[in-house]
Amino acid sequence: MEKEEVLRPEGELPFHVAIIMDGNGRWAKKRDLPRIAGHKAGERSITDVIRAASEWGIGALTLFAFSTENWNRPENEVKFLMSFNRNLLNKRVQEFHERNIRIRHLGRRDRIPPSTLQAIDNAVELTRHNTGMSLNIAFNYGGRAEIVDAIRSLCADVAAGKVDPEDVDEDVFRSYLYLPDVPDPDLLIRTAGEMRISNFMIWELAYTEIYVTDVLWPDFDRRHLAEAIRDYQRRERRFGAIREE
Repeated sequence: MEKEEVLRPEGELPFHVAIIMDGNGRWAKKRDLPRIAGHKAGERSITDVIRAASEWGIGALTLFAFSTENWNRPENEVKFLMSFNRNLLNKRVQEFHERNIRIRHLGRRDRIPPSTLQAIDNAVELTRHNTGMSLNIAFNYGGRAEIVDAIRSLCADVAAGKVDPEDVDEDVFRSYLYLPDVPDPDLLIRTAGEMRISNFMIWELAYTEIYVTDVLWPDFDRRHLAEAIRDYQRRERRFGAIREE
């Protein structure tokens, strides 16, 4: 039986979709497999969602791949995630490049093993001039860490006389974030039914529409992405204003 083709959702799509990819461990536990098996199974979901988003014309896709808190996981799992993300990038970067996808990294560079950091840097450099979808990989990323890093840079510029504190507003502060040129997410998808943002893009999610699904990440594919987008399209975004009657 052939797999049903999933068409691009009709209507206006969100420009920027962010995803918290959760549930790999639970997926593995349900099958009496080690947690690592869940991460491996999630590769298919990552690839399918990236391909779909690019094919449908979504402008930016941000994937929460590894958080600043994930260093607290068991050492063998952390080591696996470092190699898993390195190998995934090395294996798929040429395909993403041919799809005109631009790969970008947001997060701190410290603590990332040199081989993994090299894979990230190579992918970023290879795709730097691509004009299609921006694929933003949040790796060693934390929302609070991003704000702290922005404040440190801003304070340094104030101390150097480059910035007048009286001129600091939201736009100026935003310019110090990791990817200031990428618009805030329109839609945040979280898998595995968790009702929290887990220190992800705290500044940028201020008015983002949130969609939570019970689907575990290794079972998530373009069908579920389309469902999330259709749910988003039924919402009315007012950004603090009221709808005119």
